[in-house]
Amino acid sequence: MLTIRLTRKGKKNQPFFRVVVIDKKRSSTGGRAVEDLGYKNPLTKKVSLKKERILYWIKNGAKPSATIHNLLVTEKILD
Repeated sequence: MLTIRLTRKGKKNQPFFRVVVIDKKRSSTGGRAVEDLGYKNPLTKKVSLKKERILYWIKNGAKPSATIHNLLVTEKILD
């Protein structure tokens, strides 16, 4: 099952999150992301998302995590 979720990048005390599509079975063992869909920087409050690709993956069965769902509603990508 595919999931749209955040992966943490960045240095210590400087978080940076990527929004990725990943296979849920392999995600806990360091699996590689299927596709990178954008990023979120909580320090500068900057968010960049690929709307068309996110809607494509949701239409094809990928489930967004709770945090991503709230982010998509905030960015007005989902209702």
